[in-house]
Amino acid sequence: MAVTMAEITKLRHLTSAGLMDCKKALAETNGDIDAAVEILRKKGQAVAAKREDREASEGCSLSASDGTFAAIVALKCETDFVAKNAGFVETTRKILNVAMECRPNNIEELKALTIDGQTIQDLVVEESGKTGEKMEIGAYEWVKAESTTAYDHLGNKLSTIVGFNQADVDYQLGRDVAMQVASMNPVAVSIESVPASVVETEYKVAVDKTKEEQVKKAVEAALKKAGINPNLVDSEAHIESNIAKGWLTVEEADKARAIAKETAEQKAANLPAQMIENIAKGRVNKFYKESVLMEQEFIKDATVTIGQYLDKSSKGLVVVDFKRVNLNQD
Repeated sequence: MAVTMAEITKLRHLTSAGLMDCKKALAETNGDIDAAVEILRKKGQAVAAKREDREASEGCSLSASDGTFAAIVALKCETDFVAKNAGFVETTRKILNVAMECRPNNIEELKALTIDGQTIQDLVVEESGKTGEKMEIGAYEWVKAESTTAYDHLGNKLSTIVGFNQADVDYQLGRDVAMQVASMNPVAVSIESVPASVVETEYKVAVDKTKEEQVKKAVEAALKKAGINPNLVDSEAHIESNIAKGWLTVEEADKARAIAKETAEQKAANLPAQMIENIAKGRVNKFYKESVLMEQEFIKDATVTIGQYLDKSSKGLVVVDFKRVNLNQD
């Protein structure tokens, strides 16, 4: 039987599938709308299965806050063309709205929620069939607090949500802090909340770097004392290159290697432990100032930290939690 444009239009309205896909599905089912819908749904499942091993590296990230609860949902796809499509953005928004209403605890609970009688997981599979691209829920984050705020950076690739310990936080203040999180990508709210493993790693790196610098200074001083320019012998590649250029003799190179080796060994064996510890602690403190939200300089006013900005705005006001989702690389 011939398929009418009215039937195609109706099926497209129900499924958002392409015109030719709708026409073929209706022709295959002799105009049975329900059967055609099922065919298109199975097509979506087939596309999703076929694309399972592909990377969904693009997408749309959106956030929202209703006072005491805030959430971020990121729907991922393969190309920026699809990510910017109004229908794709609207699908992300619908999923976010359900998350805000039902407040699931994790991404699996979110996928099991329904929109118009269909689970979100099935909806994503169906959307994959419409575009021919792999799609997946790339992220779901939430915070609960006395008050919350949400921020989406231009382009819908970066979203942040922040929770505060006081109710009725000023809108602009909340937005300022959410933008701080987006811009500066802190690792924790406070020094106390930095994971012990991170602190341990930062301290070890600081100690190793300090020792390396002290040894390097000693070697450079010894070379200068011997009348050798340290910049000419700071690596084997430089040494060979400078010999070839005539800037360094073989004898000078051998002498420099011997001085560097002996000085480095002696210095490494006699580094003052307390000095190394003090310098390393200073480096860890610098890490806190750069990477801990409440310790960071406020991006709008470098004379105060975020902690000072909040306390000045409302005595005792602090951030209790934040989440950040970035679909681009930091």
